Amino acid sequence: MDAFDFQLPTRIVFGAGQLVTLGDVAKQLGASRVLVASDPGVIAAGHTQRGIESLRAGGLAVELFDGVQENPTTKHVDAGLDVAKKFRPDLIVGLGGGSSMDCAKGINFLYSCGGRMQDYWGLGKATGPLLPMIAVPTTAGTGSETQSYALISDAETHVKMACGDKRAAFRGAILDPDLTFTQPPRVTALTGIDALSHAIETSVSKSRNPMSLMLSRAAWNHLVLGIRGVFAEPSERSYREAMQIGACFAGLAIENSMLGAAHALANPLTATYEIAHGQAIAIMLPHVIRRNAAVVAEDYEQLFSRVEPRLSANSGDSSRHLAEFVTEVTRLGGLATKLSECNVRYKELPKLAGEAAKQWTGKFNPVELTTDDYLKLYEAAF
Repeated sequence: MDAFDFQLPTRIVFGAGQLVTLGDVAKQLGASRVLVASDPGVIAAGHTQRGIESLRAGGLAVELFDGVQENPTTKHVDAGLDVAKKFRPDLIVGLGGGSSMDCAKGINFLYSCGGRMQDYWGLGKATGPLLPMIAVPTTAGTGSETQSYALISDAETHVKMACGDKRAAFRGAILDPDLTFTQPPRVTALTGIDALSHAIETSVSKSRNPMSLMLSRAAWNHLVLGIRGVFAEPSERSYREAMQIGACFAGLAIENSMLGAAHALANPLTATYEIAHGQAIAIMLPHVIRRNAAVVAEDYEQLFSRVEPRLSANSGDSSRHLAEFVTEVTRLGGLATKLSECNVRYKELPKLAGEAAKQWTGKFNPVELTTDDYLKLYEAAF
């Protein structure tokens, strides 16, 4: 067994209505001045204001940065930095989806350590301590609340930069499933499939370890329980709870094992065509599963056994069935299943393949892939 270094730096507070504890959790971290990063949709839903009220009820000074947008760029982080410099916070809250949490991390990097966001592209680039942070996710997908990475796009080149540092992990995460009820159905689908992909890819990652694998499988069990139900009965809390816990566990697995080729293929699609991350993942993941099957068939069989136990037990092709399950869920969520449905140009597939081959996450895929391999996967998905 290979050696590993497992870390769990984030306090997790889970339960319906737990948003009211935000002020207490912040005070326990020694905060007096709190910057909240949130996006217009979450603000309109009223979640941000309730979080601010909890902070203020605890006697904390609060400033809101409301400039977060989907797939945050260096431009959004710079705008948040300007607010932080004027307000001088001692704690930052990311309240919203993955974009709000990633933007909060980006602001923290620049406010605490200076420089430009590009300086933190990679691993362990922080030059000193960062402010403590709290995550309050309003979606169930990215798992950013339990990761030390911020995904920020360069506003000029559109390249998505993974900026990771153990000091950028949230000190606290408040998982309140009631906050996910206001997600539009499409967001539920996009984030839910992203969470599924995290559980699948971490389960077979080259750098997985016994602890991360335990989390991957626990995440998968929760997500399989919730994903179909949350589409069929979106007002049923138990499905929302299963999705949020599953996404959180998958985020912990990513932190300790990384991802794979589906994410390497998805990032260029988002950068070039502005295809939503979850949509890109939904299209590419089934093809990656089929490509990896020869090496990790037993792992895929264990995952699929949680979906259809009888079929898995009587089938020698669980990898194919797992890929078909992802496509089925994609259709249930009302998302596209082919690149041609997303206005991707066939003639640009070689260029996309070249970009996919450069992505860091691809290095952890159980099968080593060349640029030509990535091209074949794009062609199969077209």
